[in-house]
Amino acid sequence: MKPARALIGIAVLSAALLPALGAQTPPANEDESKVPPYVLPDPLVLADGRKVGDARTWKEKRRPELLRLFETHVYGRTPAGGPKRRFQVTKTDPSALGGRATRKDVAITFGDGAASRRMDLLVYVPNAPRAPVPVFLGLNFQRNDAVKWPVETIVDRGYGVASAFYGDLFPDRADGAGESVLTLFPARQGPDAWNAIGVWAWALSRALDYLETDRAVDAKRVALLGHSRLGKAALWAGAQDPRFAMVISNESGCGGAALSKRIYGETVAAITKQFPHWFCANFARYAGREAELPVDQHELLALIAPRPLYVASAVEDRWADPKGEFLAALGADPVYRRLGTDGLPAHEMPAVDQPVQGQIAYHVRSGGHDLADYDWRQYLAFADRHFPAGTAPRRR
Repeated sequence: MKPARALIGIAVLSAALLPALGAQTPPANEDESKVPPYVLPDPLVLADGRKVGDARTWKEKRRPELLRLFETHVYGRTPAGGPKRRFQVTKTDPSALGGRATRKDVAITFGDGAASRRMDLLVYVPNAPRAPVPVFLGLNFQRNDAVKWPVETIVDRGYGVASAFYGDLFPDRADGAGESVLTLFPARQGPDAWNAIGVWAWALSRALDYLETDRAVDAKRVALLGHSRLGKAALWAGAQDPRFAMVISNESGCGGAALSKRIYGETVAAITKQFPHWFCANFARYAGREAELPVDQHELLALIAPRPLYVASAVEDRWADPKGEFLAALGADPVYRRLGTDGLPAHEMPAVDQPVQGQIAYHVRSGGHDLADYDWRQYLAFADRHFPAGTAPRRR
């Protein structure tokens, strides 16, 4: 790999890899006229029917209610505590990227002895800044030295990058649990037991645990980014862990940013059949019964409020339902505004390659399922806006 092309981060799954990750996908509705009538639950209405009137009620009552609903019906419960973790910087290169960055290889070990599990975190921080820097963090598909983020561009903009391989803590297979970090927790029980997406989200929080110890990193300005299935994990991690200062979903689709009740593109039936190890068992009960699902993904996005949130789609990626992703972002807007921010500055889906950016941002770009240079240009501009030097975003 040439230094000028050093890349890190979240890679696009190759066509050759997809068949190994699941069965052939069933036919999908990609005709907007066939989207059934649906009603979205109001994220600002409490279980007892009262309306959320202020930030305190959101934080103390409605937000916990929504988290429990997603734990019960979609992602499963993430157990409290967990195995002992240890951080070890195994290698440091202060002359990385032609001297512009310091590279650190960090071993994050969970548990002890032969039963332990290890996640390898790759970190780049620019050498030029004297103050701690904000960081883009995300899991990757193809291990740390063979993945695709434009690290030189990111570093030159004054940001650090951090990434780990998603299979380290749960191999992406239906039988992957036996090789996963789940072996270090009490046995999973019940239809709301967590699974792969829950583990990947948990791993992102553990990576943030390390970043909080790194003096070169401003851990209060960590932007969490995920593409495709790892976008689902990033959203769930950001919803659960308010330490993440910004969350970016790149074409996360069903079970991520796209509304389930639209029955467009990938559906609950398709995703739970093809990838039964991603969600808790309860989610599959809503296959073909999405109208009965007590939550939808706009409420997952609302759980990130009032922190900056970016949702992005691609016009040719109909499987991920670009319109459903936009509508979910729009559905989260009332929560952001109730918490005192400007939310999403659009009421209609914007034209292709015409991003809209407020506290919630959205774009649908040309092309298909990918994490493209165009996407990165928007995310860096979004971070520049929300992470000005020496400041940190509000958290609630």
